[in-house]
Amino acid sequence: MVQILADSACDLSQEEAAALQVQLIPLHVTLETGEVLRDGIDTDAAVFFPHLASCKKLPTTSQPSPDLFAEAFDRAKAEDKEVVAVLLSSELSGTFQSASIGASMSDYEKVHLIDSGTASIGEGLLVRLACALRDKGLDAEHIAAALVAAKRHLHVIAVIDDLKFLRKGGRLPAAVAVAGGMLGIKPLVTIKDGKVAMAGKARGLPGAYVAVFKVLEAAGGPAPESPCVGGYTTGLSQMEPIQRYIHKEYPDATLLLDTIGCVIGTHGGPGAFALAFFDGKPDAQAPDKG
Repeated sequence: MVQILADSACDLSQEEAAALQVQLIPLHVTLETGEVLRDGIDTDAAVFFPHLASCKKLPTTSQPSPDLFAEAFDRAKAEDKEVVAVLLSSELSGTFQSASIGASMSDYEKVHLIDSGTASIGEGLLVRLACALRDKGLDAEHIAAALVAAKRHLHVIAVIDDLKFLRKGGRLPAAVAVAGGMLGIKPLVTIKDGKVAMAGKARGLPGAYVAVFKVLEAAGGPAPESPCVGGYTTGLSQMEPIQRYIHKEYPDATLLLDTIGCVIGTHGGPGAFALAFFDGKPDAQAPDKG
């Protein structure tokens, strides 16, 4: 049997993770009051993002401890389960390092760690793919190889309402953030080589949606075999133009909607929304049972 494990930055809800039989390891958010919250467990978007919008000091985020991963790997070892762990980009967080240390502490050779090279809904797409391949009967080694191949076909594009959150969190250079915030520009960001990078800019919200649509078009549209995922921070209405566009232009595509969680939302800020999808037919879709 194969256990799929992920960190909470994949932004799967607790309910979906349970349905998919995915074990989530929570990252942490520390508020300006010093209160520490477990991502996806101790708070939700309805409470967190109004606080984020009004806070004087940006919350800090931190990776899970190696002990949490070691405990999870020890349980899998006791149950004789192979583990595929899909993890937040190692360029953005120490989560992958914590998992690596946890694997060493557990001393369990049937653990496969995947650096997703991405975050949030992009990471969540890889987690869902891992579950689909597990359900097809693939073993951990073949699932891990398929995920590494699929990463080459993964696109994540996000519209940021205010770049100060990425700047304050150290995920974007200050000069880039200042330039992007001028003249009512809506910046688009992506994750390139595991890091946050500017992907373009648009004039106002209507222009931002058009820019997202162009990313879809340039990639040749989404793969019909895999869902697209739309993520939002402060309102489902943010996704309505994307829903209409995909329904019209790519009627065979499936669009799932997720709330962007507190860890990634701390850096994206209120008002951010994103789209993640695989282009074409990912290599990971067609491996034979190993």
